[in-house]
Amino acid sequence: MVILGFDPGRDKCGVAIRDGDGNVAWHEVIRSEEAMTRLPQICQDHGVSLVVMGNQTTARQWHERLATVLPEMLPIVLVDERNSTLEARDRYWQLYPAKGLQALVPQSLRAISRPIDDIVAILLIERYLRTVESSGGG
Repeated sequence: MVILGFDPGRDKCGVAIRDGDGNVAWHEVIRSEEAMTRLPQICQDHGVSLVVMGNQTTARQWHERLATVLPEMLPIVLVDERNSTLEARDRYWQLYPAKGLQALVPQSLRAISRPIDDIVAILLIERYLRTVESSGGG
């Protein structure tokens, strides 16, 4: 199953694709105003069969908007996104380890040089999969 993770936001959105082999095939932060035009194409290009998105702040509005542009049969599942940004900071340093003198700075004090909404989208996919597995559905 190919899953699109979507972390919606007011200014920017995180998007990630988990391929059928269970690997993160692609992830990117896109501007919110581009999401409605880019997401249908991303879903088509990657053969997405499920969309998971965060359930906080603007989730209801985004869910309604996505339902109007994505294929009718493509399920959109809301996932608990509490503390996902903090978890994404830790994951960022796992994916992109600090180098040089930066590696000597405690991780909690390091500045991340880019938005991490795409990493949140990866985490949302993982949270969804854990929920399915723990309920015996996976």
